[in-house]
Amino acid sequence: MVRVQSGSQIWSRFVTKVFLLAGTALFAGFSYVLWVWVPRAQVRYTLFMLCGGIVALAAVWCLWQRRQVCEFAEELGRTIDELTEGRELEHYFPYEDTLTARVQGKFLQFYDLMREGQRRSIQDKQTIQELVSDISHQVKTPIANLSMFINILQTHELSGEKRAEFLDTMAGQIGKLDFLMQSLIKMSRLETGTFVLHVKEASLYDTIAQAINGVWARAEAKNIGLSVDCDGEFKVRHDAKWTAEALGNLLDNAVKYTPEGGRIDIRVRPWQFYTRVDITDNGPGIPEKHCNDVFKRFYRGEENARQEGVGLGLYLAQGIITRQRGYISVKSESGKGSTFSVYLLN
Repeated sequence: MVRVQSGSQIWSRFVTKVFLLAGTALFAGFSYVLWVWVPRAQVRYTLFMLCGGIVALAAVWCLWQRRQVCEFAEELGRTIDELTEGRELEHYFPYEDTLTARVQGKFLQFYDLMREGQRRSIQDKQTIQELVSDISHQVKTPIANLSMFINILQTHELSGEKRAEFLDTMAGQIGKLDFLMQSLIKMSRLETGTFVLHVKEASLYDTIAQAINGVWARAEAKNIGLSVDCDGEFKVRHDAKWTAEALGNLLDNAVKYTPEGGRIDIRVRPWQFYTRVDITDNGPGIPEKHCNDVFKRFYRGEENARQEGVGLGLYLAQGIITRQRGYISVKSESGKGSTFSVYLLN
């Protein structure tokens, strides 16, 4: 069997040989000088023994160093093998102030970083798989409806009124697909960090007004009253465009679930470190056990499955506010409405 030596072992043997050869040469040189230049035999003998002792000590020190290096290399090799196989280190003493313990600690830190990267990679793959599954599920229904309507229009003789009705329905399905695609694009930009926030001091009243413009028509169609309690001169640091997007998603959710003739109140209150924006509706409310679930991607409660939507609005709103170092909370009870509170860092 051929024995393969590691680089450290080869280097250790080389250094040992060099020291021994140098020591032997030094001892021979001193011996010659003493023999020639020192006249008295006793003195020569004493100096000769002294040089021999020095050379012997040097040889012992070299052998000891070689042994230490070999043990150090073997211990590191054993450590790498144990980490590679995923086993717990058997000879690791973290509280010892030794070179081996320090190097093993660095190996463990690197190993932990590698495992964390591997765990994140697996988690990202699972997230992508779930995302693809969710997207295919969301897209399936409008595409199936469009295919069915197109087939009917191509194979059946319909009156002008019926044909117009089918075309309007198809336009609605196309609008749903467009809304889904736009939401997915925003979600992708949010998760990958490709959008840029421009946080600066701006009027919060103008941001809220911009958010209300997006839901005003639907609120008026359902005869829902909208009220805003906010000082027109009040300013806070935020990204006006994306914050309006987040508030608009919250308002859209409120309009969607508030019954006809209901009411939505928007109230702004400055705190010491945050500015709080409450959006309160008198809709059906959210069961307490699902209050945290509403911010999950594509989440739709069973009781709201018939409502239009894809379950991305609240998820996007939370992501936008979080990236401005704020947060969103919800307080709700079944049958008593909901209050979504947005906290913007001052």
